Amino acid sequence: MNPEAWALLRSQLILGQTLQGTVLPTTWPAGVTGIFVDLRLPVVGFVNVLLLPHDAHRWPTVGTATDFEIWWMDERPQIRLKPVNPAYLRDDFDDWAARLRGHA
Repeated sequence: MNPEAWALLRSQLILGQTLQGTVLPTTWPAGVTGIFVDLRLPVVGFVNVLLLPHDAHRWPTVGTATDFEIWWMDERPQIRLKPVNPAYLRDDFDDWAARLRGHA
């Protein structure tokens, strides 16, 4: 995706927006970086390992369709996501996010 097309798409999305996506296969072992998600958009979504449960067996499996929140977008044509379903989110997410934001 060229930078102009990405800028246009990104302008139509907002942080915190919920999108449904389907977990894609990956070529590396679970637990290394995270999971990729098909959002039915011209770019893929990505959930960083830091947002997922510590036990990779609790991650959504390939083919799982579920809701994700837009967590971050920048100049790279990729949408960073956070699982909406708490079963797919790290157990200490609220405390972790507060520490990340400097509120703990």
